[in-house]
Amino acid sequence: MPEHSEKIYDIFIAGGGINGIGVARDAAGRGYSVCLCEMNDFASGTSSNSTKLIHGGLRYLEYYKFRLVQESLKEREVLLKMAPHIIWPMRFILPHSKGMRPAWLLRLGLFLYDHLGFRKILPGTSHIKLNNSEFGSPLKSNFKFGYEYSDCWVDDSRLVILNAIDAASKGANIQNYCKVTNVSKSDGLWSITTTNSIDGKQRVSKAKSFINASGPWIDDVLESSFKKKNSKNVRLVRGSHIVVNKLFDHDRSYICQNNDNRIFFMIPYEDKFTLIGTTDIDHGQSAGKVEISEEEQLYICKSANEYLNTEISLKDIVWSYSGVRPLYDDGASEAQDATRDYVIKVEEQDSSLMVNIFGGKITTYRRLSESILKHVEGFLGKRGNSWTEKSSLPGGDIAVDGQLDLQNKIQMRYPFLTEETIKRLVRSYGTISFDIYGDAENIDSLGDHFGSGLYEREVKYLIREEWSRTSDDILFRRSKLGLSLSEDEIKKLDLY
Repeated sequence: MPEHSEKIYDIFIAGGGINGIGVARDAAGRGYSVCLCEMNDFASGTSSNSTKLIHGGLRYLEYYKFRLVQESLKEREVLLKMAPHIIWPMRFILPHSKGMRPAWLLRLGLFLYDHLGFRKILPGTSHIKLNNSEFGSPLKSNFKFGYEYSDCWVDDSRLVILNAIDAASKGANIQNYCKVTNVSKSDGLWSITTTNSIDGKQRVSKAKSFINASGPWIDDVLESSFKKKNSKNVRLVRGSHIVVNKLFDHDRSYICQNNDNRIFFMIPYEDKFTLIGTTDIDHGQSAGKVEISEEEQLYICKSANEYLNTEISLKDIVWSYSGVRPLYDDGASEAQDATRDYVIKVEEQDSSLMVNIFGGKITTYRRLSESILKHVEGFLGKRGNSWTEKSSLPGGDIAVDGQLDLQNKIQMRYPFLTEETIKRLVRSYGTISFDIYGDAENIDSLGDHFGSGLYEREVKYLIREEWSRTSDDILFRRSKLGLSLSEDEIKKLDLY
């Protein structure tokens, strides 16, 4: 028999990606009681498989999505100040040569990009000569000039986890590996049955409002839990990336134009690698089976080779990942043309509220959360004011340019840690690093070493405070150490 919770929540949220977790944090901070369940690990779907950019979406200007671009551009600096440990400015080089979009069009687009978002922190666009330059050396000789502009990089899965930590600290009940399996309504309340994905135990919770933030699985939830037949609201579009050993030594990224008018990025990744992607193709399969195809791998390699001096091939790929974007199905003919904007559908009847979230992008998650809370306030009454715009995420109480200063402080406090490990700590935990390592005085006090600077003390923290249940949770979502650890080291962690 399922266990029944006596508490009646103001809000129940299905889905532990950035949208669901973002809503949970905002709502808990305003004083609402919140329960959130995620059937797998937090950020295990789309939210850990992005191109990892906080950006306005330069190419969206071609589709006249000015409102979406402006909202996204404004959010870049809001999020940068909120989490400067896991988000940092990045300069992007747009190489140009004959046959591409005309230079005047690019200049116009970049002018709009610079000014739509009321930029204050990030530097603006500049013209750059690529010949006889370190920034042009990885590229073929026909790329003699280009443009350089600003956006931001983000550790996408860490963004989700830090929002979850903050939501929990404000009273939200946050659970991973807990799947919504049935939803019914009685006396104005939602009755939600959840099943633990690991031990199979069931629990029934009651809530005044239900928010479906299950991303690619939103139609599945509507059909399986709400018994709504033939729900076809989202278009599943697969975006795939490859990771190769580092292709260039500088810190710039490249945004490149393909012959098919798509764009892709080549981005410095985890210090030792280069990230290349993404694709945009209709997935057409189950949201639970998402893998890069050989065709996509070849497409990305071929695209990169149009620009690179040194060609890459399938054998150079050290890792790849794919995510499915749950785009709202607006009837666009091509996957790359489907809207990236979020769509909110609200149903209020029989004294109950249901909100479905379709689409969206990581850059606008905070604004989406504020939009959802307006509907919640209209239904439940206002509790607290909107607050996230001026907030900091856990560990982010440093200046926008404060990473190096924090590295020095950690080095002074824990001189036995390597520079590589300290840099990773700053870019994962920020000031939380001091909570993890506490009174540690030497390497021996950190416990077992699993490889690449991952010690038992950090693993215990991730299990205790960040809901880690498997080695994948630790190695590919709480960190990217899975790229560095050997098979034997991963097996050792599995056995821990």
